[in-house]
Amino acid sequence: MPIFEAQNLHKRFGDQVVLEDISLSFEANRLAGIMGPNGAGKTTCFNVLTGRYKPDRGRVRFQGKDITGWPPRSIARLGIARSFQTMSLFDEYTALENVLIAVPEVRALGFHGLRDLGAESQSIDKASEVLRRVGLAGLEYKPASSLPYGQRRALEIAIALAAEPKLLFLDEPTSGLGSDATARLADLIRAIRQDLTIVVIEHDMRFLFGLADTISVIHWGQVIAQGTPEELRANKWVQASNLGALA
Repeated sequence: MPIFEAQNLHKRFGDQVVLEDISLSFEANRLAGIMGPNGAGKTTCFNVLTGRYKPDRGRVRFQGKDITGWPPRSIARLGIARSFQTMSLFDEYTALENVLIAVPEVRALGFHGLRDLGAESQSIDKASEVLRRVGLAGLEYKPASSLPYGQRRALEIAIALAAEPKLLFLDEPTSGLGSDATARLADLIRAIRQDLTIVVIEHDMRFLFGLADTISVIHWGQVIAQGTPEELRANKWVQASNLGALA
């Protein structure tokens, strides 16, 4: 049974139909990709899958539980985390403090936990270990605002990992990165994928084809192809679209 399923999703904004009969499923401990040209509907799809938008029709299930229309906070509590194309960090906080806020033991304390982020040594150890996993060891006390762009991307992933998710959605993680930083990000994702299920929406086809076990192609608000990278390279719909040369 897939860890996550979406069935027959529809979403419109006014008169514009953005998603039409989208069905997707993601297997546990695998890396799945979602790709498509600009305006294809993939970002709207991502937002429906993670609870930011409620679908007009269709169902979303996580580990067999129907979570259709649940708010993002409730979905996150089940063990689903996500990053955003536009980063959202606490720039005035250090890297360690940004991650500490997401540690479950600190998050459970609410505002009380925010009064003294350094009070709980076990939580600090957890946050420091997450920073080490994403290649930010030694930068714990650097303000987030002082980190280079690629390291800020890694910090955003660290924050998601600190929540100890079962499923991680990454929204355009290579956005704004140069070739060297993109290669480092690919290495990071290869390292963390051993422990959880990952779904990546991405415009960089070479990046996605080098990482994903399976990929779904969204075009005109529909899934036009699904399969392994090798299968998609041979798919007539992909070849006929402007994705063909990149694939």
